[in-house]
Amino acid sequence: MVLTTNMKGALFMAAAMAGFTINDALTKSLTTVMPVGQIMLLRGALTTLLVSVIAVQARAVISPRLLRNPFIMTRVLCEVFASITYLTALSYIPLANAASILQSLPLAVTLGAALFLREPVGWRRWIAILAGFVGVMIIIRPGPEGFTLSSLYVLGSVFFAATRDLVTTRIDRSTPSIVVTWMTAAGNALAGALLIPMEGGWQPVSSGNFSILVCAAVLMFVGYQCIIMAMRTAEISFIAPFRYSGLLWAIGLSIVVFGDWPDPWILVGMTVVVGSGLYAFHRERVLKSAIASQAAATATVVTP
Repeated sequence: MVLTTNMKGALFMAAAMAGFTINDALTKSLTTVMPVGQIMLLRGALTTLLVSVIAVQARAVISPRLLRNPFIMTRVLCEVFASITYLTALSYIPLANAASILQSLPLAVTLGAALFLREPVGWRRWIAILAGFVGVMIIIRPGPEGFTLSSLYVLGSVFFAATRDLVTTRIDRSTPSIVVTWMTAAGNALAGALLIPMEGGWQPVSSGNFSILVCAAVLMFVGYQCIIMAMRTAEISFIAPFRYSGLLWAIGLSIVVFGDWPDPWILVGMTVVVGSGLYAFHRERVLKSAIASQAAATATVVTP
């Protein structure tokens, strides 16, 4: 069976979500024994080393001039801030909770595409976006301790990740994905190194924890590479819903690994967010189909 570019993009997106979510679970298990900056440094350095080996084999050129590319540098900075905010949140709240809030990312991407890329968004999709963020508010509802800062960290991560994805579509397609991945991983490692002194300094790393970091680095590489290829291969409106596959991984890992069962409100909010996202992308596909049909009909009429 020959896969269309959209189907290839969907597979890349599903693989990216699996890689990122399992990486998140491994990383969360380390947040009790080492600071976020140290995790970012070690994981980022290992990923950079792995990507460097592959880049050399692929004869990809990592040129210093790419540092002057505003889209690539903006993407790297957004990824760094998304990592910092999300890892900080993971150290305080269950994986399923954080992942549930993160599922608003496709809606945030749609919102950003409408506001900044001038992509048309009808009233139905605007309502879906609003409903999705209502779902987020259900998930992060104030508890006995009030509105937690950890929830705000995840929302910050959504903002930075949405900006990252929108910027990715603007990177010249001639730039190899492996190069963008290398710069992203290296940027995370550098940011982690800068954070360590502010978080109490270096903590000892056992062989077992280092093995976990190696596995996390490999999975992060898979996630980076797959999501870049997904965003550069297929239509955003088609592949974005496949992000929700990460939620299944997050719930399963949260229960099996950490013993954290999502409460009913989390499930309600999660359902609202996912449902809103799926409806928004359904409407987008309907609109594009209608535009294509109208264009075809117009072409038929004017053809002599």
